[in-house]
Amino acid sequence: MNFKLLGRSGLRVSELCLGTMTFGDDWGWGASKDESRKVFDMFVNRGGNFIDTACNYTEGTSEKFVGEFVASDRDYFVVATKYTLMGDTWNRKDPNLGGNSRKNLRRSVEASLRRMNTDHIDLLYLHMWDFTTPVLEVMRGVDDLVRAGKVLYFGFSDTPAWIVSYAIGLAEQYGLTRPVAIQLPYSVASRDGERALIPMAKQFDLAVTSWGMLAGGVLTGKYSVDSDQPKRYNSASERGMALAKKVAEIAQEIGRSPAQVAIRWVHQQARHLIPIIGARTAAQLEDNLGVLDFELSHEDLTVLNGISEFKRGFPLDFLSDDHVRGLIFGETFAQIDNHRA
Repeated sequence: MNFKLLGRSGLRVSELCLGTMTFGDDWGWGASKDESRKVFDMFVNRGGNFIDTACNYTEGTSEKFVGEFVASDRDYFVVATKYTLMGDTWNRKDPNLGGNSRKNLRRSVEASLRRMNTDHIDLLYLHMWDFTTPVLEVMRGVDDLVRAGKVLYFGFSDTPAWIVSYAIGLAEQYGLTRPVAIQLPYSVASRDGERALIPMAKQFDLAVTSWGMLAGGVLTGKYSVDSDQPKRYNSASERGMALAKKVAEIAQEIGRSPAQVAIRWVHQQARHLIPIIGARTAAQLEDNLGVLDFELSHEDLTVLNGISEFKRGFPLDFLSDDHVRGLIFGETFAQIDNHRA
């Protein structure tokens, strides 16, 4: 496995990140501790050092397992966790036990440090934007934790691009800790991130960690056949089934699994993009890790891009139109260094 710099930082992380939302069976569908350990060890043996969890995953069990698994070589691992959300069994009548406030930020980080039995979090994400907390409050609160040595790097998950952009502006204006990463859902079936978040990340040199690459299992093809495999949804949409069929056809042609094709498509989209792979079993992870062993051809990428029927919408499609570029640049566009285009 190769390593990448995490956004505009000197932090080196593996080109795949291990998602651990399945660590623990508190929610009724995750992995036991023994199976979680097998998944973790397989990822590490392939060279992975980047681990993703959250304060509420499996009611905190995920963080406990991660903390125990990385303890023997803590400094080798880059552990990312998140704050914002409540667990299902927490006191849901407490108005300050969730959200993005400084109060919940500090409380959540302290609790995560205890669960993982560590003195620092390598990468802390704000999990979901709450539309109530001032952005400056978040940025000052995070900066305090970084200065205290409890958090090393910061990022945003599931947050609008305009919020992240504003946060970067505040960080640069006031000398606060600058975000280095964003996290979002991204797949052949769901390319909404290409409208604003992914172009923003490229502009500001943010790493992009992506989840949901299998579209809830739809792209693996398991909704296309009768089976007793666990399924998140009762059925898949007509569009989802068509996408899964094309992914399966390409997979058969190149001798790979549909899951590998779907994840590899994400892996090849951008230099700063890091797929988060998760699994309930070691066998599932072994299959997912197969994405390191091949590349999709230009023709296969073109086919997958075409069947997704994705439109970036205004203003990106408008500004990318040859006629509009001609109005701006005349006949000189091809002669201009347009690395940001």
